[in-house]
Amino acid sequence: MSVSLRRISCAFVIGFLAWAGMPTTSYAAPRDYRFEAVPPQVKAGNNAQITVRLIHVPTGKPVTNAVIFQTRLDMSPMGMKDMTAKAIPVKVEEPGLYKFQAPLDMAGDWALQLSAKVPGETDTIQGSVKITAIK
Repeated sequence: MSVSLRRISCAFVIGFLAWAGMPTTSYAAPRDYRFEAVPPQVKAGNNAQITVRLIHVPTGKPVTNAVIFQTRLDMSPMGMKDMTAKAIPVKVEEPGLYKFQAPLDMAGDWALQLSAKVPGETDTIQGSVKITAIK
């Protein structure tokens, strides 16, 4: 092997090792998050209180500073997707919880679909929780 070919090979190996050892930026994926209903059952009525928690799955910790910007509440778990209700955000004092008020006059299973932005994440977090309205 010639001297210049050895130098090129060595330079390539050194460059590759330097690149491989560089720190990388890691971004969480939307699947790293999960919404949970707290509790999953609510009292049916005109002002039903729904509380959800957004969990960062890898750490198991609640996300305290997400911005929920879109909701949809319907009875799709019972095959009645056209039966909808408006989920209105309510101020909550406990970090990591997100509350909504909704007119759940009909008892049964409801789906609350949510879209949220988490600071530091580029993708929108989307999820759904099943809420059971009981009389």
